[in-house]
Parts: sequence; C-alpha cells; structure tokens
Amino acid sequence: MTLPWVHGRSEGSGTFVLAGWVFLRLLGLIYLAAFVSLAVQIKGLVGSAGILPAKEFLAARKHWGAHRFQRLPTLCWGNASDGFLMFLAWGGAALAALLIAGFAPCPVLILLWGFYLSLFTIGRFFLAYQWDTLLLEAGFLAIFFAPQELAPVFPPRAEASPVILWLYWWLLFRLIFSSGVVKLRSSDSTWRRLTALRYHFETQPLPTPLAWSAHQLPIRIHRAAAALLLAIELGAPFLIAGPPLLRHVTAASLVLLMALIQLTGNYSFFNLLGIALSVLLLDDKLLLPVFRWAAHGVALAPAPPSPRWLDGIAAVVAVVVLSLSMETLRRLFRIEVSWPKSIAKTFEFLEPFRLVNAYGLFAVMTIERPEIIVEGSNDGAHWLAYEFKWKPGDVRRAPRFVAPHQPRLDWQMWFAALGYYPNHPWFGRFLRRLLEGSPAVLGLLRTNPFPDKPPRLVRGVLYDYRFTSRAQRRTTRAWWRRERRGSYSPVFESYITGLPKRACRR
Repeated sequence: MTLPWVHGRSEGSGTFVLAGWVFLRLLGLIYLAAFVSLAVQIKGLVGSAGILPAKEFLAARKHWGAHRFQRLPTLCWGNASDGFLMFLAWGGAALAALLIAGFAPCPVLILLWGFYLSLFTIGRFFLAYQWDTLLLEAGFLAIFFAPQELAPVFPPRAEASPVILWLYWWLLFRLIFSSGVVKLRSSDSTWRRLTALRYHFETQPLPTPLAWSAHQLPIRIHRAAAALLLAIELGAPFLIAGPPLLRHVTAASLVLLMALIQLTGNYSFFNLLGIALSVLLLDDKLLLPVFRWAAHGVALAPAPPSPRWLDGIAAVVAVVVLSLSMETLRRLFRIEVSWPKSIAKTFEFLEPFRLVNAYGLFAVMTIERPEIIVEGSNDGAHWLAYEFKWKPGDVRRAPRFVAPHQPRLDWQMWFAALGYYPNHPWFGRFLRRLLEGSPAVLGLLRTNPFPDKPPRLVRGVLYDYRFTSRAQRRTTRAWWRRERRGSYSPVFESYITGLPKRACRR
C-alpha cells in the first residue's frame, strides 16, 4: 500500500505491511480481552437468571416480524440460552486466538465481528460504550484489511488496499478530533478554565491507584495537562495526512496520551484500541529496524498487487463509510441537514450494524462522585452492604487496575448514581435478583453478606465519595472519605406468606 505522495527510495518507505501485521495481532488481543471479559459476566448480565435476560428481550420483539433481524442484528434470535451466550463469548475468544496466530484472518474476522455484534445487540445498557462501537467499526474494516491467506506468513508480504488504510486513518481522526470538539462544544466551565482534571481523577468511573496520586498534584500541573490534552485532541489529528515525520510524531503523542489514560483510569480496551490504530501511522521504514532487531534476517519482499475485485470492494466500503461519516459529523457540529428520503432510510437501515459511530468522552466533567451502596437486611434495622469487585465501597479498599477487563455492572452503577432511580429500571431488576439469590448475579459481586439465604429486604443508599488527602491517608489508611446523602431507591421486599415480591418505601 504505497502512498502516492511518498517518493522515498529507501526500503519500506511509504508502505505499511509491518504496521498492518502488528495491527491485526493487536486487534486479536483486544478481541480476546473483550470476549473473555464478557464470558465471565454474560450470564449475570443477560443470562436467563441475569439482570436483563436476553431471552425475554428478544421474545418481546418477535412480533416485529422479519424486520427484527435488521433492527436487532444478533445470532441469538435462533438461540438465546445461557449455553449459546457462553458459546459466543468463548467462541469469540478462540477465534481471537486464531487471529493472533494468523490463521485465516479474513474469515476469522468476519466471525469475530458477527459474534461481537450479536452480544452487543442483546447486551443493551451493559455494552453501550464507545469502545464497544469502536471495536465493531475497527473490526468491520479489518475484514477488508486482512490478507487473503489461510496459513500464517512471516515476514508478512501481503499489502492491503490503501483505501482501507485511509479509512483507518479517518477513523482515528474522528475518534481523537471528536473527543476535543465535544469538550469545546459543551461550553463546560472546567474545560474552559482547564480545571477538568482537578475533578477527573477522582470522579471517573473506576480510578486506578495512580489516579489518587494524580489527584494530589498541584492545580498548575492539572491545568498544563488539560491544555496538552486539548492540544493533542484538536491538533494532532490534522497531522495524520502529513509527511512521515509528522505522522510518526502524531502516533507518538497519541500513544503517550492513551498510556497516561490507561495508567490513571480503567477504560476497558479503549486505550489499547487507540494505540493499535496509532500503529497504522508507522511505515515500514520506521518499523523494519525493530523487526530486524527482534527477528534477525527479516526482509520485505515486493508484494504482488492486490486483485482488482478487492480494490472494487474497498471502494464500495469507502463510499459507505464516508457517507455514514457525514451523518456523524453533522451531529457533532449540530448542523441541520435534510437528507433525501432514500439516504435517510439507508442511514436508518445501517445504524444497528454500527459501521460508523460517534465518539467523544467527558464532554461535561463530573465534579462530584455519588456512589450507590447496595444493602440487605432481614429485619429492616440492621443492614449489611454488598461489596462490588471493582467500584468504590469500603473506604480503606484501594482502587485497582482492572483494564482491559470491564466489569460492566460496576460501570453501570456509576451511571446510575449520576441519575435518578426511575431512569434506570435495570437497577430494580438487579435488586430483585439479589432477593432471589441468583448465583449468576451474585457472581458479579465481591462479597455476599447473606451466604446462607437471601435477605428479606434490599435497598440502594447514596453516598458522596471523595479522595482522601495525603495527610488523611497517613492518619486513617483510607483512600476515600464518604458522606451519606440519603436513599437512592425504594426498599425491595421479598415475598411474605406467598404474596408476590414488591417494592416498598422505608
């Protein structure tokens, strides 16, 4: 995939064979992490005894007829049992291992995309994150980026269409630039004053131990870091189309940004995927010495030109992706456009497949940290707390590194705490599962204070959490300090003398 504006004569100039090889293996690792993470949670989230059973969700929509397959694209229409959910998750992990090894990358990538889209569709709230859609978008393009071979080949010799490489660069541009634009567009005062990071490390969903340390830094460092962040997000994407040196600088700045985010926050595989996309900015001239150091004797043989039919498919993919991108950019900049009816219907038809998506995190910075503590009781007077595996609870328990695994329930608890109980109906389903003593749901938690039998009452209580200062940490050994706000949800009561379960106020 030699770029038309590159005229270097040295070996590897203007080609991206090695970057493509590295990218596909990184994508395989990310798919592996994503599927294994879901495999250990899927039954508790959407299994038959989970919080939001997929079987019930799909059964309630069978009356949609044939349109249901397009509106909710998932292989679970034929089978939504726990066994099939586990097959999709562990099967996806096995396919990811094949991709890492380099076996039949194209058909494997088709299956990986289909498996993840299937779980994404029935996962609903629990998979409604930008890294999930980013993985689907990057995974879709990878189908047309992968070499047409069945057995692993090293050193790599196949070149993909430059059109697909440009589409990956366009995806990276939209991902980073949109993240900067949404911050400016929101007119949030913390971003305008460069004080956003003063709150971010403390109020983000799942901070790491280093987030506590970063929170203690002087405000001038927070301001400088926020200014650098905005400069990278708003400026670096425009260097992607520049000469090799600027692309390399862009890749380095994006990798640094993603690494710093990874060190201070647990954002699933988002940062790893951002790094993988940044690798595609590095040409073979830069990577070849690294490969020769790692594997002596590596040389790049001239690659045969790609078949015309592949170039034709790449052109069609480009038309689709760029057309859908216009809609996401319209929304990003809040431009009113009246698309012709046929185009609008095409956008609507393709939307469930997540081929192109909108991006941009933390447009408005959260300046407080409410936390829901879930408690159970048998008498209504003595309450015991359920401890989650990763989210804050016990103030003496340190934040932990968990990415690329994403504890989906812990994340949803963060969103629920920022809103109101009636706006999060899944939370009531979660409490009912605790009253039932569902093993699948209890498996999502760190501790069950009622190991013998479920409690008679459960509730959600809202607390305000703040990081301790260095002095407080030395004195109390606590990472957090908290203050009770009040009730978050009604008290849910188990059955009494055969009456159905009900929620009641306490």
